[in-house]
Order: sequence, then structure tokens, then C-alpha cells
Amino acid sequence: MINSEIKATGRLSVVLKDSDGNVKDARDINNLVVTSGLGYIASRMKDATATAMSHMAIGTGTTAAAAGDTTLGTELDRNALTSTTVTGNQIEYVASWSAGDGTGAVTEAGIFNAASAGDMLARTVFDVVNKAANDTLSITWTITLSAS
Repeated sequence: MINSEIKATGRLSVVLKDSDGNVKDARDINNLVVTSGLGYIASRMKDATATAMSHMAIGTGTTAAAAGDTTLGTELDRNALTSTTVTGNQIEYVASWSAGDGTGAVTEAGIFNAASAGDMLARTVFDVVNKAANDTLSITWTITLSAS
């Protein structure tokens, strides 16, 4: 008997730069592909009726990510993805926040398929990234599908 399971894992890279383009903070963070995200993946395997992931949100919530999450704890700002790239069994989502956009004590992020509400694919919570008004923030999020 052959047993095969598909596993979805993710990792994001967060880079905060000052107004001169100097890196103030950079880190790699693991994430949780939530239950609704797994349902979304299954739906897309059937057909394209589920809208493609299109936005990334940042927030100030600190409650740990859980499988049943469908929203961020406290959403601060949501932006359209600047790029989406599929390579083999990985998909990379990139979003950025310019000076004056998404300013605050950022502690969480998520990927969604709508400008508001929508289905959430993944969520993570991390130690605070303090984005000042003149800073820029970039998040590159990679989701990997693998057999386990």
C-alpha cells in the first residue's frame, strides 16, 4: 500500500529599511498554512473558481497563529501583491509597504485572495518590527508543497 500526504509549509523574509535604504531589521520567520488555506489549495486543484491569492496584510495582533484562523488578530494594512512566482513545488508571494503605509508595531502577517475579507492562505506572528513613518517594509513569502 502506498501512503502519501501533501504537506504545505511556509517561510517569510521580512526586510525593514530606513528612508536612505539601509536595512534596519531583517529576519526569516516560519508560518502556518491555516485550515482555510488548505481548503483553498484543494479547491484550486479542482478548478479555478477560487480567486487567486492577491494581497498580503500586516497587523499588530499577538495571539499565536492557529489552524482555524481566517483573519489577522488586528489588521493594520493590506496591500496588493507586487509579484507571484511559481517554481517547481514552491510559490513565492511578494508585497511591500512604502513610507507612510502600514506604519506601526507590526507583529503579524497573512496572505489573502481579496482586498478586504477573502480567504486566508497563511498567517504568522513574530516579534515586533517597528515600522516608522519613513521606513519601507518588504515581505517575501514562500509556500512549499511536499510529499511526506
